[in-house]
Amino acid sequence: MAVLAVAVFAALSSCAVGCSGSTNSTELKLWRMEDQPLAVQLAAVIKEMESLRCEQTTLQQQQQQQQQQSAVTQTHRSSREDGAQEEVGTHIFTYGSNDGEDDLSPSERDSRRRGDPCFHYTVLDQAWRATNTTSKFKMCDRNVKWKGWYRLFYNGKSIQMPERCVPVNKCGTHSPLWLSGPHPKRRQGIVTRSVCGHWKKKCCAFRSNPIQVKKCRGNYFVYKFTPPSSCYLAYCADINTLVCGRCRRNQSCVSRDKINWRCKTRRRSSKKVHFFASYPGQLLGKVNRIKYSKVLVNVGRAFNRRTGVFKAPVKGVYQFFFSTQTANSGLKTDLWLVVNNYWVAVSHTHIPRRSTTGSLSTYMTFLRRGAKVYVTHNCGRSWASAATTTITFGGSLLVQMR
Repeated sequence: MAVLAVAVFAALSSCAVGCSGSTNSTELKLWRMEDQPLAVQLAAVIKEMESLRCEQTTLQQQQQQQQQQSAVTQTHRSSREDGAQEEVGTHIFTYGSNDGEDDLSPSERDSRRRGDPCFHYTVLDQAWRATNTTSKFKMCDRNVKWKGWYRLFYNGKSIQMPERCVPVNKCGTHSPLWLSGPHPKRRQGIVTRSVCGHWKKKCCAFRSNPIQVKKCRGNYFVYKFTPPSSCYLAYCADINTLVCGRCRRNQSCVSRDKINWRCKTRRRSSKKVHFFASYPGQLLGKVNRIKYSKVLVNVGRAFNRRTGVFKAPVKGVYQFFFSTQTANSGLKTDLWLVVNNYWVAVSHTHIPRRSTTGSLSTYMTFLRRGAKVYVTHNCGRSWASAATTTITFGGSLLVQMR
């Protein structure tokens, strides 16, 4: 028994040393255990069990430390009175929806996105900002170091600021901040809106610093927040607008009472594009681009009379026509329709004897937004006068495509 007690004491001593030092496990090399006495075998087993228990305790301590580090929140508590400012949210660079950008070249697309806050914003996902949230600790956005543009989220779902008065002590603060004006439409671009804070039964008891707002493709808004005028004020996120994040591209989020929101399908309005122009003079030989100076119809303003170039305003199917008149015998006259520097259709005349004849050609094609179309006089002689419209160029949008 004395030998067994000594062996157990030796095992516990080695375990204590292992726990206080290295966390690496101790590999026991039991060579020919069957040759050892029973007391030695029992002591070796007890030593191995204690070593495993020490390792388990060390791992649990490491996991607790990691959890404590990851639990550091980005929010700030209003009880801080040191005046320090914090940055909130997670900054992201997003391309969002590329609706309407398929027709743009890569350089035009990059230039458009470079300074657009719809593609450069910070995600602000803090559940305590919801209009249905009341917390024990009150927040104050005056202590936040606001930088750039922000998009509001609630548990990963897009949300927007309320447009109506919010009860006091909601949104995790004493005086909730709400947008006193309506959210802008996308065509309005960046607008400035006033912000009010509710307190003591006055919906606009605090007139906080104005903020900037912009609507983006995809039915969401971005905000350029500013520090409120005082504490304790914080920007709200309207929980009733969660439905707006489910609206499709052809829908808008609307509400009559600013409480119940719904997705409403927008009516599609097809763009009207028609033009008709003529050249009141004579053309001889090679003319790279005919400048039709007499414009009779230009619905949609897609034709440029100074350059003679038609630029497609939208993606769709277009039909063009161009004509000429010649009176020389034995002379070949060719007019070509050029689309994006490709010669695609010709108006050809070749008169064997002296007479006057005209030629009209049509061409139908699909164009992307920004495509350029014009007419070139390749050879021959064409004539017209101010009273006649024999050298003409025109076209129309037949079907607009999304």
